[in-house]
Amino acid sequence: MSKKSTNTNEKAKVEEKAKPEEKVEKGLEEKVAELLKENEELKASVAKEKDDYLRLMADFENFRRHSAEAKLELVSSASADTIKGLLPILDDCERAMKMLSEAKDDVALEGTELIYNKLMGYLKTKGLEPIKAKDEKFDTDFHEAVAQVPVPEEDRKGLVFDVVQTGYTLSGKVIRYAKVVVGI
Repeated sequence: MSKKSTNTNEKAKVEEKAKPEEKVEKGLEEKVAELLKENEELKASVAKEKDDYLRLMADFENFRRHSAEAKLELVSSASADTIKGLLPILDDCERAMKMLSEAKDDVALEGTELIYNKLMGYLKTKGLEPIKAKDEKFDTDFHEAVAQVPVPEEDRKGLVFDVVQTGYTLSGKVIRYAKVVVGI
């Protein structure tokens, strides 16, 4: 054999060996590209699932907070209704104390004041506060004018002249407006 044909045969053998390696490399590159594409798809899927999970958790947290607020509102509403029912009793105690002080019946006055103070003390622990009205500036947020009286003093105009019925707030919210007489 000649040297030329040996070189050609060797080149052919080298090329044959190179071709399968190139095929393997191309196959590997395709497989890597396919795996990278699948990896990106999986990352996108995980990101979407994570986003859905976070939204679901936020919705659940909002639901839980809303439910807790609704329960508190229900309890507050129930206590407000109960306290509103007790307000006429407070009014009766105030009227009784006023009449007993005029009648000079000290024992009955003392007993009525004791009952009134205990009831009022308990209601204050629940958030009830009387609205200060006498000699205060008339405020429609807290007072309801039932009458107007002319007053000679200029500085008494627009002030509450008399309180017909005491008003109350419960935890800062007005549950009954003070019925007042306003000086004009």
